[in-house]
Amino acid sequence: MPRIRSVATAAASAVPAAVNRRTVLAATGAVSLSAGVGFALRPDSAAHAATGHAPAAAQEAPIAVSRQAPAAPLAPYTRGTTLSSVATPRGSSGYRRLGDGPAWKRVVRGELATPHSGRAARRTALAAFVQFTDLHLVDTQHPLRLEFLRSQSASAWRPQETLSVAGAVSLVERVNTLRGAPVTGSPLHFVMTTGDNTDNNSKTELDWFLKVMSGGRITPNSGDPRHYEGVQNSDLKLYWQPDAALRDADKQLGFPRIQGFLEAAIREVRSPGLGLPWYSTVGNHDALPLGCYAHGDSYLTDFATGGKKLMSLPAATSKTLLKAIKDGKDPKGVQFRDMLKAHTRDLRSVTPDERRAPFTPAEYLRAHLDPANTGPGPIGHGYSSANLAANTQYYTFRIAEDVLGISLDTTDPGGHYAGSIGTAQLKWLERTLSENNDSYVIVFSHHTSKSMQNPRTDPAHPRERRHDGAELVALLGNHRNVLAWVNGHTHRNEIVAHQGAGRHPFWEVSTASHVDFPQLARVIELVDNHDGTLSLFTTLIESGAPHRTDYADLTQTGLAALYRELSFNAPGARTDLTGSAVDRNTELVLKKG
Repeated sequence: MPRIRSVATAAASAVPAAVNRRTVLAATGAVSLSAGVGFALRPDSAAHAATGHAPAAAQEAPIAVSRQAPAAPLAPYTRGTTLSSVATPRGSSGYRRLGDGPAWKRVVRGELATPHSGRAARRTALAAFVQFTDLHLVDTQHPLRLEFLRSQSASAWRPQETLSVAGAVSLVERVNTLRGAPVTGSPLHFVMTTGDNTDNNSKTELDWFLKVMSGGRITPNSGDPRHYEGVQNSDLKLYWQPDAALRDADKQLGFPRIQGFLEAAIREVRSPGLGLPWYSTVGNHDALPLGCYAHGDSYLTDFATGGKKLMSLPAATSKTLLKAIKDGKDPKGVQFRDMLKAHTRDLRSVTPDERRAPFTPAEYLRAHLDPANTGPGPIGHGYSSANLAANTQYYTFRIAEDVLGISLDTTDPGGHYAGSIGTAQLKWLERTLSENNDSYVIVFSHHTSKSMQNPRTDPAHPRERRHDGAELVALLGNHRNVLAWVNGHTHRNEIVAHQGAGRHPFWEVSTASHVDFPQLARVIELVDNHDGTLSLFTTLIESGAPHRTDYADLTQTGLAALYRELSFNAPGARTDLTGSAVDRNTELVLKKG
């Protein structure tokens, strides 16, 4: 079993610049995972602000303490993970209930290095953390939502969205019950969210997200504080009307009638907050209104906080608007704005709410830096006041003595949901990797390599070129210290082995969302096998809610269970998001750089 040692901060800080950090750490016995202490650059340091300067050892300081190592000998475990049980549908057709199903086994992948026998007895833990991605906390009553596009795309509105906060809190509760990393039993360092924490770029959603993560009371309601005002009590058959006897389209597919559902859905929820430090990476739904429109249209901003909402639209108009969004032909929302103006007579009255205003990147940073949202730390959750001054949302942080984390901003301020990065960030990443070549590196972003194909110019930097996923893969492959690129966006489990002529291999780990079934997060462990290889273990986890639902149970936990069941049955839900066995619980083997 791995042995957990204390952090050798003094030894690491005293290392001369010319001496390899990893060599000294190994010599002092400090290469293994620290007992739950996370590291980051001090919030106001230039390096942390993404200016391109290397993080010096003297700038590092402990910033938060996670769960301490247990007194009993560390051992692998499966409880609370998909290695134990997975939510599985009952029956073969129609609306299907969920129950406890067989576990997903671990698959060893050796495309990038040969797994050697006996490595389990030799391994030493280097780092362990949890990835959340695509929580999509949804203000379902927000006037700017595109629910009416459901007539053309069933997934444009999902019946489970009203319960996103309860579902996210249940995921936090699951992480808090984990007694460590499943393979090594080591303490978990932190949780990283890889973007799309919010859904509509709304201040209501941002407030809910920060309270879910750091702890607090959340009322997932906006507008009228007493009543729900949205498509689910609209008497429109296009949407599931849970409280009503109306035979809507979803009830015709077997969805239940649950009286009291909407009242329960907007009731106060209490989050215990994570028991671990947590970091934040930005996604397109955090950066852009509706995840696809650039900021700057005053009409759309006023509409977001106003007292009118569009709930239905002729099929032909919906088809045209949907195509424009998918093709990225309306990045500023001009066509969307003109459509709203043309359908003034079709708008329904709702209660205005200034809290629904879109938030800017600066407001996103300030909210993370607000002491009220610090929780278990660190202050800013990766972001700093220097980020705010530089107008950047990318940074570095020390995961463990020998492992550096890099969080990227792959959103495009010019609009559209696909990603890219600007030249300044690309050059900063190149310098950061080069100047930290004696540390292993794990990169985090929202977009995957395949979904970074947006060349649209950043309005704030009109002369700066944007770079796609292929260029980022090539850059990462130029550096032997890069072990993995961890991301989300596609809502699908997928693990890709990147290797090519003249390139250093690394793994790209993409994880499913927590809004669409199968609603997962992922534990990732890095170990040294002491045979010339490293291993990355990935273990998927579900929320803490039971697999079985009870329609009479409208408590916070009962709603979280229903959130999962509704997501499985949602019309238009994709069936490939779980991925195959090689994309789920894995051991990913790498040669040591």
